[in-house]
Amino acid sequence: MDFFGIGLGEVLLILVVALIIWGPKRLPEIARTLGRTLHSLRKATNDFTSQITRDIDIEESESRKKDKPAPPREDRKAERDTTKDE
Repeated sequence: MDFFGIGLGEVLLILVVALIIWGPKRLPEIARTLGRTLHSLRKATNDFTSQITRDIDIEESESRKKDKPAPPREDRKAERDTTKDE
């Protein structure tokens, strides 16, 4: 098991040290707080990434619209002529 670049032995050592420092009563509270913090950080990262992706998609579609050539003049004249007949 490789979690954040550390192995199982290191994770167990960290848990034992945390248990000694904070004690068994505060350890669940600290774990909950850490879990909530990581969840909110992950959510903020996902929101930021999706917003950037949306902005890039919008800019690309606007760029494609600008780069799209206008129809030739003859086609536009033909369109006007067909609308006059109706």
